[in-house]
Amino acid sequence: MSEDDPYLWLEDISGEAALAWVAERNAETADVLAADAGFAPLKARVREVLDASDRIPYTARRGAYLYNFWRDAEHVRGVWRRTTLEQYRKDAPEWEVLLDVDALAAAEGEKWVWDGARVRRPAYDRALVRLSRDGGDAVVVREFDLATREFVEDGFEVPEAKTRIGWIDADTVLVGTDTGPGSLTDSGYPRTVRRWRRGTPIEESELVYEAADTDVSAWGYRDDTPGFERDFVGRSLDFFRSETYLLEPDGTTVRIDVPDDAVVHAHRRHLLVTLKSEWLGQPTGSLLAFDFDAFLAGDRTPEVLFAPDARTALAGHSWTRHHLILETMRDVSTHLEVLTPGRDGTGWTRTPLVGVPALSAVSVVDTDPDVSDEYFLDVSGFLQPSSLHRGHIGGDTEVLKQAPDRFDTAGLTVEQYFATSADGTRVPYFVIGPDHVAAGPGPTLLYGYGGFEVSLTPYYGAVTGRAWLEGGGTYVIANIRGGGEYGPDWHQAALRAERPRAFEDFAAVAKDLVARGITTPDRLGASGGSNGGLLMGAMLTRHPELFGAIVAQVPLLDMTRFHKLLAGASWIAEYGDPDDPADLAHLRELSPYHRIEADRTYPPVLLMTSTRDDRVHPGHARKTAARLRELGHPVLFHENTGGGHAGAGDNEQAAHNSALVHTFLRRHLT
Repeated sequence: MSEDDPYLWLEDISGEAALAWVAERNAETADVLAADAGFAPLKARVREVLDASDRIPYTARRGAYLYNFWRDAEHVRGVWRRTTLEQYRKDAPEWEVLLDVDALAAAEGEKWVWDGARVRRPAYDRALVRLSRDGGDAVVVREFDLATREFVEDGFEVPEAKTRIGWIDADTVLVGTDTGPGSLTDSGYPRTVRRWRRGTPIEESELVYEAADTDVSAWGYRDDTPGFERDFVGRSLDFFRSETYLLEPDGTTVRIDVPDDAVVHAHRRHLLVTLKSEWLGQPTGSLLAFDFDAFLAGDRTPEVLFAPDARTALAGHSWTRHHLILETMRDVSTHLEVLTPGRDGTGWTRTPLVGVPALSAVSVVDTDPDVSDEYFLDVSGFLQPSSLHRGHIGGDTEVLKQAPDRFDTAGLTVEQYFATSADGTRVPYFVIGPDHVAAGPGPTLLYGYGGFEVSLTPYYGAVTGRAWLEGGGTYVIANIRGGGEYGPDWHQAALRAERPRAFEDFAAVAKDLVARGITTPDRLGASGGSNGGLLMGAMLTRHPELFGAIVAQVPLLDMTRFHKLLAGASWIAEYGDPDDPADLAHLRELSPYHRIEADRTYPPVLLMTSTRDDRVHPGHARKTAARLRELGHPVLFHENTGGGHAGAGDNEQAAHNSALVHTFLRRHLT
């Protein structure tokens, strides 16, 4: 935006004046919400859920061990640990603690937040540990010895950056990071990929691939499947288009020649291609299989593993040693199948995955594709706590873990309805709450996202259950366009200048809730975060009459400057380019920050962000709050000093944020 923006100074993330303004707003919000009589008990109830010791400790298999990262009241920042399957089957497994992040943070005086680890295969003896300062996307990377449970002296170590790194062998990694001028893209991600050998300066490591400044990022990885070891590099041209190359031993590259909006996955002799546009006579949303070597030799004869229809979309796939587990969605309800290639790699057969309960939300948690046909499934529902199932394809299944009920579901029901959007599109949504026919209109919270092909599928929300449903509220999830619930076409229908289709869908759901007698406008709240925060800004400025309160978390709100702030340039493919006059017109029309007017009546709004969010700039929320305040509209603002894009770096912060949100909603909707 030009210099006529009076609140540009609030984009200075750590500027003295900006932080003083943040402190004043936080104090105002605390005086209203944290001082509410219901706040402290609500926060305690939420914290109890987050810290509960009987939560399911989800794991990832790495060789003989199951690895888990765990936070609770005793381990605020968490511990990285592992156990055996034999131990894991017990109610109280014996865990080997590998890294205590609380102890590390105390020893080093840093607010470390765990961001995962890459364990080296097949030895499983070393890991590349990723640690974030207070929850940001940028991380430091350190090599860790799993036997001694210590960081490796003079091992691989990368300073804070948005690093991509992975093992090649015991003494070599592929890495993309900030190595000085020219090493990052305009979006702030790695522009180069280097082959870095132990004991050498990273700046002098071999350059194996580089992307353009205007690309989102470059990347590289080793496929270390025994017998099929291959290196791949590539570049993300934008958020949805990429190019993937096989990196030959002599340093040359061979492009995997698929459309740049397709997603490729190589596994053993197979190449899987997920389509986001038509190709080879196959429709958008299909999953195709090829023989990898034959494809590189020019064979373009696919086996169609999945083809969508108007109600069914691909949700994902996971390899086991000999099979492919296919996840699909039909009207946002998940289904699993087992696909098996013939001995020559062709002639795939399919069967249902046995042992999956009916009417449940099911997702693949983990598989071990190098070794066995073992799989782990999470099974849950809106009112059904998660259970963790383990099985072998073609064999028996067992329930390894069962989470207890976290909230009272007595009298609650789950329904799926369809609203009709402005252009006639049927938009599905889920309603979880008391029987509205018997109870009549009541306080209702409508949640949405609508972007980046993200699907909102059924899940057991213990925090929402305690904080909202138990008190008589109804919770609604809207599966609007921009998401991936019906495949790529559902997403692409709300891209760039078509973004208002997502807004119209959400408004249609809000109206349908009123028409069905589930709620009334003054008792209907809306919430969303990140891209969903843009959606909330749109509801505030386009449909204020539909809502009694709105919550926007880590929101994107200034659509004329998003590309200049932190990672914003990477989202141009989703929204458009503000520097392109052809796009600027629709972006300014989309921009909630620019649509705020003095003479309109807006519902109360709560804006929440994080100083340490290095993805969506806190200036979006800050400036919008300032603009609303200037014009006398009801707004509260809370900025957590840490937590990154998640808004919270530990359970204490998460519970505090949740209590703020639900206290705000109850004050205005009940």
